[in-house]
Amino acid sequence: MKPFPPKPPIGPDTRLCMSLAARPGKFGSRFHNRLYDRLGLDFVYKAFTTTDLAAAIGGVRALGIRGCAISMPFKEDVIPLLDGLEGSAAAIDSVNTIVNDAGRLTGYNTDYIAIAELLDKAELSREAPFVLRGSGGMAKAVAAALRDRGHRNGTIVARNEATGRPLADLYGFDWRADAAGLAGSLIINVTPLGMKGPDAEALAFPEETVAASDVVFDVVALPVETPLMQLAARLGKRRISGGDVAIIQALEQFVLYTGVRPDIAEVEQAAAFARSA
Repeated sequence: MKPFPPKPPIGPDTRLCMSLAARPGKFGSRFHNRLYDRLGLDFVYKAFTTTDLAAAIGGVRALGIRGCAISMPFKEDVIPLLDGLEGSAAAIDSVNTIVNDAGRLTGYNTDYIAIAELLDKAELSREAPFVLRGSGGMAKAVAAALRDRGHRNGTIVARNEATGRPLADLYGFDWRADAAGLAGSLIINVTPLGMKGPDAEALAFPEETVAASDVVFDVVALPVETPLMQLAARLGKRRISGGDVAIIQALEQFVLYTGVRPDIAEVEQAAAFARSA
């Protein structure tokens, strides 16, 4: 492998990238910074949270911050603060990535890219029913990817009818307030249930729903082994993890920010490093 130049010391030309989330994690910072170090790129990445989204995005613009990852609960609220949306973000009205080009902020959705890639790799039947739990920004990305792949027989489960029913109607799926009695060949959790914090021990679907499924997809990335994923493993189900989503979407963000696409070995090494903390 061709050696890369050493990373320059931090100075006035160093470019800053960042993330905004209600619960900042370590994965993005470790993944991006590891690749900066390995590839000799004059960038630094830092995770933040905020109670003032407008001021935070104003800071991205005013300070020349090159890129900003957007996580729950900001993926939809950030849209009015941007100058434009790239295709996938515009189609689903959800942003997980901002790129700053000389003060012009454009929103992207690399979640959609990651989910579509993982669904294709899983070679799921387009005729089989699915159940998707959640109705936020990430749920939009998953629902759009399923619709675009040709899936038609699906149910959106969301306690909040004001967000769940419109999401289901938008993509031609059914809506239910709860998952009791539902079954799907594919079940997908796109809620914080199972995420570190107050919902860490929560199971996103009833055990009978998991038992009746063929493939279990949990978008929660921290931890990767959520209660839902642990149950799926015990029941011998095929699994798609939030960790898989995190790697692909972070890689696409990295490319948008830097213009550099690392080879697969570098990506795998950075992902392993990011998960090791």
